[in-house]
Amino acid sequence: MGGRQGGKAKPLKAPKKQKQELDEDDLAFKEKMKKEAAEKKALAEKAAQKGPMGGTGIKKSGKK
Repeated sequence: MGGRQGGKAKPLKAPKKQKQELDEDDLAFKEKMKKEAAEKKALAEKAAQKGPMGGTGIKKSGKK
């Protein structure tokens, strides 16, 4: 009674990812994207500190 008949099956190994060789254009693009993401995050944090915009709500006219 050799072998593995019952129980949990062993998972298959995933193939290793090959390292990509990046040229100067790819590196420049990645750096640009990182800078833009950092700027967006900084602007979002700055906007969150100030609170809601306007703050007056709906303006009503004096007409009846």
